[in-house]
Amino acid sequence: MVDTLPSDDGALLGQIGPLQTRLVREPAELEAAQRLRFRVFGEEMGATFSQDAPVADRDEDRFDAVCDHLIVLDTTLPGEAPDQIVGTYRLLRDEVATRTGGFYSASEYAVDTLVARHEDKRFLELGRSCVMPDYRSKRTIELLWQGIWAYCLRHEIDVMTGCASFAGAQAEQHALPLSFLYHHARATGEWAVEAATGDAVCMDMMPVEAVDMKAALSALPPLIKGYLRLGAKFSGTAVLDRAFCTTDVLVILPVATISERYVRYYGADASRFAADAKTA
Repeated sequence: MVDTLPSDDGALLGQIGPLQTRLVREPAELEAAQRLRFRVFGEEMGATFSQDAPVADRDEDRFDAVCDHLIVLDTTLPGEAPDQIVGTYRLLRDEVATRTGGFYSASEYAVDTLVARHEDKRFLELGRSCVMPDYRSKRTIELLWQGIWAYCLRHEIDVMTGCASFAGAQAEQHALPLSFLYHHARATGEWAVEAATGDAVCMDMMPVEAVDMKAALSALPPLIKGYLRLGAKFSGTAVLDRAFCTTDVLVILPVATISERYVRYYGADASRFAADAKTA
C-alpha cells in the first residue's frame, strides 16, 4: 500500500549524499524490501517463516499489503531502485489498522486497549526494522529516522509504538537490560500496556539496586537504545517470539515527549536531511 496523500506522491523524504529515503513506489520495491527482511531475519537471525508464505525467499505477511514501507536506497549501487534498497521500516497508521484487522503487535500486547485509552491521539506502529550489514551506520539510521519523522509530521502522528527485540527467545539471558527498562523506563499510568499472550515474562528480574546502569545500557540492542534516547517508555512484560527467535518489548513513544535535542537535530519540520538540504 503506497501512501495516497497528494503530498507524498513518491517524493524523497530525505537524502544524505548518495543515500535516499522514501516510501516504496511499486510492487518490485516492496518485494525487494521483503527479500532484505528475509536475509536479515531468516538467514542472519534464524527466524522461522510461515510455511504458507507464497515465495520462499521473502518475509511476507498479510500486513505488508496494508502498510506503508519506508526504504533507504544507495543510489551508487548498480541497477534500478529495487536493487539499491539497503534498509526498510514498516509503518501502519491506526486508521488503516482499524479498517484492515488491527495492529501486528496486537498478537503480543493489548495495543487496542492502549489506543482506546487515547482516542484523541493518532498512533503509528513501527515494525520490521531492517538494514543490510554493510549499511548499519549512523547515516543509514539517521535517514530512517528522517523518513519516520517526516511521515509523522505529514500524518500528524501523536504516538509511535511497536515491538522491538532482543536476540534469542530466552528472556533470562537479558535479565539485566530488561530489569533496567522495567525500573527506569517502564510505561505507567495511562501509557501502561499488558501482554496479550501466555508467552509473557515479567521484566522485573533483578532488584533495582542490583542493576548496573552502565552495563545495562551497553547490553541494550542498538534499536532499543535509540528509542530510549528519543524518550520512549517500554512495556513491563517481555514476550517470547519463538518464530523469530526473539524476546520482544513494546515501545511507547508519544511525539510530545521526544527529546528536544532530537527535534532540533532533525528539524521541527523534518528539514535537516530533506532532499534539497545540503548534507554530506
